Amino acid sequence: MNGLIPLAYPVGRSKYYVQFEPNSPLDSLDSLLNHPCCPLTPSLSPRKRTTSQSKTEPPLLRTNKRTIYTAGRPPWYNVTGTTFKEAFVIGLCGGSASGKTTVANKIIEALDVPWVVLLSMDSFYKVLTKDEQELAAKNEYNFDHPEAFDFELLVTVLRKLKKGKSIKVPVYDFNSHCRRKEWKTVYGANVVIFEGILAFANKELLKLLDMKVFVDTDSDIRLVRRLKRDISERGRDISGVIKQYNKFVKPSFEQYIEPTVQVADIVVPRGGENFVALDLIVQHVHSQLEKVRVSWSRSALASAHQGQPLPKTLSVMESTPQVRGMHTIIRNKDTNRDEFIFYSKRLMRLLIEHALSFLPLKVCMETPQGSVYEGRRLSGKRITGVSILRAGETMEQALMAVCKDIRLGKILIQTNHDTGEPELHYLRLPKDISEDYVILMDSTVSTGAAALMAVRVLLDHDVQEDKIFLLSLLMAEMGVHSVAYAFPKVRIITTAVDKKVNHEFHIIPGIGNFGDRYFGTDAPSDWYESDDGMDY
Repeated sequence: MNGLIPLAYPVGRSKYYVQFEPNSPLDSLDSLLNHPCCPLTPSLSPRKRTTSQSKTEPPLLRTNKRTIYTAGRPPWYNVTGTTFKEAFVIGLCGGSASGKTTVANKIIEALDVPWVVLLSMDSFYKVLTKDEQELAAKNEYNFDHPEAFDFELLVTVLRKLKKGKSIKVPVYDFNSHCRRKEWKTVYGANVVIFEGILAFANKELLKLLDMKVFVDTDSDIRLVRRLKRDISERGRDISGVIKQYNKFVKPSFEQYIEPTVQVADIVVPRGGENFVALDLIVQHVHSQLEKVRVSWSRSALASAHQGQPLPKTLSVMESTPQVRGMHTIIRNKDTNRDEFIFYSKRLMRLLIEHALSFLPLKVCMETPQGSVYEGRRLSGKRITGVSILRAGETMEQALMAVCKDIRLGKILIQTNHDTGEPELHYLRLPKDISEDYVILMDSTVSTGAAALMAVRVLLDHDVQEDKIFLLSLLMAEMGVHSVAYAFPKVRIITTAVDKKVNHEFHIIPGIGNFGDRYFGTDAPSDWYESDDGMDY
């Protein structure tokens, strides 16, 4: 087999080979690294481990402070609100500096699937004791041993991420050998690429991997890469790196890492430049994702729950002459924008004050005279407001006027014109929202598609279902039923419920496009907003 190098092969099956020139000049490590058949993927720049968009040229919305990917995430749940598909997890294993991260990035580029997460095992090193830190400073601590990793935390995090939950990933500082105070929040993975030297070394971890890929790179190449990385990125000296490599890295590879090639589904020699192997991986992932794709549209919601009585979780404000009068004004197509905004704000304020009466309250008041007063105060941690952009954002001022120092979050959901599915484009939620009472705001709800997705997002962030309050100025019966059927513990509060929805999913008699009327804009014909602005 002299002169032949394995190209890519499933373990236990026939191997594929490509011709290699045995007499080519490989007189030094540098020439070996730069040889066209054994390229070295650059490792001098710091590796980035963040939630990634898969498209090579993704649609972007750029601002002065941030870049927002505009490729939406389609529903990962069914009309009952239950998650129907888990994230597809690819495990990448290989020796230190074998090119695992490069392979992962190449897969992300080739997949062309939005909402891909790259998770590194490096984030899960254990916090070192003072004595261990002293050993690490002298290159006497074995970072390549299974005991160096927090497998319990790693399995917990990956399991939650696979199930679609929001997770927090520790950030490990290789200079101080400790975790940083701020952890990274990751959410919304259709595909998870998990890479690490011991990615296959734990039985519970293996159970979470849908595809196992071993990156096989020559040991000399890995040593040179490690030298460059540790010296340039981690401030180590060359003698210390070589000492650590001979004492810990090489023996650990031979004892713990190399044997795990037996559990791999695919072995990839030469890493990120092995395009045939990458193509095989990408094809398999696409075929698996296609198997779990489920058709989901507003039409499915429209055909469900017809003729059912309104749920007990729905609360409609009393239609007083004041409320009826404000509805008369904002529903009138001839009402000018100033009046529309003024009376919409008045109605929002009444709606929010009405909603607050459903929060759990307790007696806890003593007057300055020492007498007991039967007052009421929120029995809970705090209240957080979350608006469904864009029209739901109009309700924030009324909420802030009623609830002092309230925290706010935002979710952007739009309807895909081609598929009819709602898509999650952007979210920003306050930290530690899981214990809060959440007031979810949307100006109008027709089919409930956007509201369903927004509630699912909150649940994925561990907000309790019975602590979610969906507020809307106007709802259709269809939307009420959709939300209540999927999430029976969510409290639904509105100022009015209309019975009908037309073939374009507009509420009848309705209120029109609330967002356009409030902001004074005209939506282009190819722009589809979520339920919040388009009254559908």
